[in-house]
Amino acid sequence: MIWSLLCSFFSAFKTQRSLAIENLALRQQLAVLGRSVKRPRLSNIDRGFWVLLQRVWTDWDRVLVIVKPETVVRWHRAGFRR
Repeated sequence: MIWSLLCSFFSAFKTQRSLAIENLALRQQLAVLGRSVKRPRLSNIDRGFWVLLQRVWTDWDRVLVIVKPETVVRWHRAGFRR
């Protein structure tokens, strides 16, 4: 309850662009969790989404819940090796 109030308070100071990107990131995670049974299975499109988001949004790691931010960085590096 307190966490929700704090998040609401801080969201008042964010730009509309930042809120829209955060909303998109959270919706993408919900979509992955919605199509998974026990353990979330991320497709290459999901991985690409997070790699792209990492490049355009500075707060990407704050809203990432289903995988660790280090995992996204590893995907990004692996893409450059190919």
